[in-house]
Amino acid sequence: MSEIRFYHLTRKRLEQALPELLEKTVERKWRAVVLTDSQQRAEYLAQFLWTYRGDSFLPHGAARDGGGENQPLWITDKDENPNGADVLFLIDGATTQSVPSYRLVCELFDGNNEQAVSLARQRWAAYKNESHTLSYWKQTEKGWEK
Repeated sequence: MSEIRFYHLTRKRLEQALPELLEKTVERKWRAVVLTDSQQRAEYLAQFLWTYRGDSFLPHGAARDGGGENQPLWITDKDENPNGADVLFLIDGATTQSVPSYRLVCELFDGNNEQAVSLARQRWAAYKNESHTLSYWKQTEKGWEK
């Protein structure tokens, strides 16, 4: 079974939290897919990750770049894994049918959006019924707390 981590965003926006988590992924030499809900959002994030911070670099690609098999991080709106990723980041309410093919699935959701919180609760219950290992992470003043 896959490990599923729920990241409850309460202090930082997705655009602040996601790059931090992706940096840790790259530091561990893992490959990841970031799955979002639309092509427009995927293209925005792919562009954003080039400029989110002046002193950092996150190697990534998206459909318009091609060569997914060579990308440590792949940003997409399709349920795909062209880079053989171990980690899947689900954002913006995106869903997958491929949970078992990942070692780790990270569900990021906006704690200020009641619909997103409700959806996260539903997903938690579904994953629990499938016997996945679950953990819940909440933002605090000091960072992520389990």
